[in-house]
Amino acid sequence: MIQRKHLLIVSHAPSENSRRLTDAVARGASAPEVEGVEVCVLRPFDAFPDHVLWSDAIILGTTENFGYMSGALKDFFDRVYYPCLERTRGMPYATFVRAGNDGTGAHKSIERITSGLRWRRVQESLICAGAFQQDFIRRCEELGMTMAAGLETGVF
Repeated sequence: MIQRKHLLIVSHAPSENSRRLTDAVARGASAPEVEGVEVCVLRPFDAFPDHVLWSDAIILGTTENFGYMSGALKDFFDRVYYPCLERTRGMPYATFVRAGNDGTGAHKSIERITSGLRWRRVQESLICAGAFQQDFIRRCEELGMTMAAGLETGVF
């Protein structure tokens, strides 16, 4: 029996467009071509240390709020940081940001916390900035599929 890998997607999606991005990431991660990965999608307020400890990799999604990650994602980090600190070193992760501006503040705020956790970023941050574009959907699907395929094949 093949041991399934676990991919956790924690995403704050308060708007229709940010939900579309989260759905696209999940759709890509759950693509039929990727058979050996179980995907769990949670809102930040519904994700707890046990979810992080269950996962072999994580994708973090957020909106850009005042040049920072969403308060919901920050709350998630506040709750999981110490319980996961010593047990998730090297955790592969990726991020996507829905930004009205340039998204760099949200990206940097996540990077500061994940570097403290000693997680390992395995893909460039996907920043979907400015007016919503249909191409954001395709890029989010690719992010999810790449993460799941890399996890399944042992690249991450």
